[in-house]
Amino acid sequence: MIKTLVLPLKTSTLHFANVQARKQLMARGAKMELFITQPDDWHLHLRDGDLLEAVIPHSAFHFRRGIVMPNLKPPVKTTAAAVAYRESILKALPANSDFTPLMTLYMTDTTNPEEIKLARESGFVQAVKLYPAGATTNSQDGVTDLFGNCLPVLEEMVKQNMPLLVHGEVTDPGVDIFDREKVFIDTVLIPLIQKLPQLKIVMEHITTADAARFVESCKAGFVAATVTPQHLVLNRNSLFQGGLQPHNYCLPVLKRETHRQAIVSAVTSGSKRFFLGTDSAPHERQRKECSCGCAGVYNAPVALSLYAKVFEEAGALDKLEAFTSFNGPDFYGLPRNTSKIKLIKRRWKVPESFSYASGEIIPMFAGETLDWMPSPV
Repeated sequence: MIKTLVLPLKTSTLHFANVQARKQLMARGAKMELFITQPDDWHLHLRDGDLLEAVIPHSAFHFRRGIVMPNLKPPVKTTAAAVAYRESILKALPANSDFTPLMTLYMTDTTNPEEIKLARESGFVQAVKLYPAGATTNSQDGVTDLFGNCLPVLEEMVKQNMPLLVHGEVTDPGVDIFDREKVFIDTVLIPLIQKLPQLKIVMEHITTADAARFVESCKAGFVAATVTPQHLVLNRNSLFQGGLQPHNYCLPVLKRETHRQAIVSAVTSGSKRFFLGTDSAPHERQRKECSCGCAGVYNAPVALSLYAKVFEEAGALDKLEAFTSFNGPDFYGLPRNTSKIKLIKRRWKVPESFSYASGEIIPMFAGETLDWMPSPV
């Protein structure tokens, strides 16, 4: 008979601090199960049209809420556009899904304070996204001069207690792509915090030890960071091993191993300043495997499995639930979820691809075997 070992997170360190003991339990046929509060995804790309319909079931299965990025074509610049996009997402959801999309506005040089007031009054626009113009996919309409053009908007965001979500990279072609996050911190974020210390900021998808240290150095409750599965489990070698790997290409680009280790240490430390944000970014296969491939990793089907792997290997499974399910809503001032999800220590194979009307999407770790399987309770 297979034994089921239920693992309460508050005592998980007590049960599994000894790695050898865990291996012995698994060898005897015991099955590890984690019951955690259902997570939210605080950085999610859902696209639109056929692609939206193809990918939304994966996020809706794993997550209760998702902060939806606004970089469509055309971008979601207004509250009215966010209303329309939200309706499209709700229509695309699987039957009986309780997934809630949380909307964002795309900041431009011409965004005005009145739009921020409308966004807050809407009740479902939760944040404003800053893309430096040209920084990543569909960012050509982004901000060219934050302090010169957007200061009144930022001041209104402070009044409305609306967070600024930052793609933290400079776009100066003279700055090495591996240094763009650090330069952004030094030249944009630090001056911004000095000018507006009450502005709530989420530094999205951090990738460097510099970013982790910066977030920890800021005043608690005002600066936080999301962290993706790819930046926790891959380093820049993963772009080139066995040939060019386009499905591991994302922006910010993967960094060297020392930075990956620093990010793992930050998120598994128990700090409340870091929380789950997959940056799951689907592209049709041919748009990835071409002469000028798009940036983005589609990780929605595997994200929770990979986060569990990272925390298990760090001996920090007792800290997983806070990272996935508590820190994000606490920072945004939203209630924590009451629903649960189960993670089972069971090997499963990631599909090679997902087909849809316009082509196919290749997920992160396509065709490989993972150790943790999410399951509804």
